[in-house]
Amino acid sequence: MADQDLFQISHIVPDFQEQFEDYKTSSNATRRTLRSQLDIPYGDAPRQRLDLFFPPGELSGAPIHMFIHGGYWRAQVKEDYAFVADGVAAAGAICAIVEYTLMPGARMANLVRETREALGWLADNAATFGGDGTKLSASGHSAGGHLVTWLASRAPHEQGFPTTPVRSVISISGIFDLRPITTSYLQPEVQLTAEEVAHWSPIESVPSPSTHYEIAVGHEETLPFHQQAQDYAYVLERHGASHERVTLHGEDHMSVVRKLGIVGSPMWELLRDAVERSRG
Repeated sequence: MADQDLFQISHIVPDFQEQFEDYKTSSNATRRTLRSQLDIPYGDAPRQRLDLFFPPGELSGAPIHMFIHGGYWRAQVKEDYAFVADGVAAAGAICAIVEYTLMPGARMANLVRETREALGWLADNAATFGGDGTKLSASGHSAGGHLVTWLASRAPHEQGFPTTPVRSVISISGIFDLRPITTSYLQPEVQLTAEEVAHWSPIESVPSPSTHYEIAVGHEETLPFHQQAQDYAYVLERHGASHERVTLHGEDHMSVVRKLGIVGSPMWELLRDAVERSRG
């Protein structure tokens, strides 16, 4: 393990491929089960698309939960994460699974802007699909766990907070300090610049005083993910932000996000609580 890159999850989680195949199988089942509207554009870029999934029954003023997938900012597609909607629907909310442009073709500022635009689109258009644009929560995994913090937080070079309020965010296995990425196997692929590291590391951010931050990490994850969660929780505490840091026992980097779609799991309970906070 000492010679391994501890961010290279596919070489560390023994059943990585099997778990990823379960993502796909479970997501296919979700698309067959839940009512949905797929591939909705929220911006002009080709990958600025989102999928909506709905809980059963007639909807009016339902809360909305947005999910941002991982893939270290340079991989993955929204279709493989539809399983998240099972848990969101069980919590009584509409689920939006968001796609975004990937690095290195786009830069980190673009990814942050796009995911914020997705949240803004949901708020502005909520009434057209039975939602309430003031009852917003969000979650993200890995790179998505990084991006989800920027839905609420202000970067050091920004003058104000994002314009669309989100009441609760869950960062699952998030990356909050980008510096270690520049010396990892990922750097040739994402090509992070020193400016991006300084501007878009959440440990340098100012958290929103009106958002609750949930920081979740699997107990079986590698040391960097635990350290990053600890460091970010310290930042939230220093700013007096509402937050909680949770370690989910028995979960690794792949299984922890899968549990969002497993009703009754501790991860799902965090999701349910985020939806409840969004109701006000």
